[in-house]
Amino acid sequence: MAKVTINDLLEKKSEGKKITMLTAYDFPFARIVDGAGVDAILVGDSLAMVVQGLENTLPVTMDEMLYHTKMVSRAAEHAMVVGDMPFMSYQVSVPDAVWNAGRFLKEAGAQAVKMEGGSEVLEHIRAMTRSEIPVFAHIGLTPQSIHRMGGYKVQGKTEEARKRLIEEALAVEEAGAFALILEAIPMELAKTITEKLTIPTIGIGAGPHCDGQVLVIHDLLGMFERFVPKFVKRYASLKDDALKAVKAYIEEVEKGDFPSEEQSFK
Repeated sequence: MAKVTINDLLEKKSEGKKITMLTAYDFPFARIVDGAGVDAILVGDSLAMVVQGLENTLPVTMDEMLYHTKMVSRAAEHAMVVGDMPFMSYQVSVPDAVWNAGRFLKEAGAQAVKMEGGSEVLEHIRAMTRSEIPVFAHIGLTPQSIHRMGGYKVQGKTEEARKRLIEEALAVEEAGAFALILEAIPMELAKTITEKLTIPTIGIGAGPHCDGQVLVIHDLLGMFERFVPKFVKRYASLKDDALKAVKAYIEEVEKGDFPSEEQSFK
């Protein structure tokens, strides 16, 4: 299959076809996700929580994000790879933002970057697109802003907040973003935003009316249990299966059943 491009995603929106996106953080999972035919892979800063075991996404560094994005890019033959700009990789200045975003493409093999924020990052988006760096915008619940937001809370519930999110969605499109993640907002608001934009919307906790959906792969596979957001649907229970397999291995080693003659050299 050919590599997914921005034009492919825009065409899917215009034709009313849904876009699929999942996270991946290493070569084996990226091979699985890519082989299944997903449209885009997000190397999300969520790796701080589901891979590194941290409490939130804030501590993950730029170098760590590049490291994981490189692994995913090696594996992805079909899916578009999107590198996630970590906390403080773009907030300090527009030049810093462009430089760090460019590293995702130049050093890590990504085709685009994702960046959280609305009105406060419009100049960043414009500067990146002028530098030929495609930008995937992200509004609604933005995890890098949890301290200001007071935690992981649904956004856009008041009329004022609803109006602000619509304005921010239109603004990031005008600034040059080619797609937009809507996280943790009421589904009717997501529907309104999706209908107003010419670029695709990708929902996570934003209901069924977005142009596509994204989930964290560890949530989808039942591998992360610290908390399970309302919007997550588990399609497997890999943690339970892995635990069962490891216990069986321990039991067989202790009994002397493994390795057997079949696993031994003669």
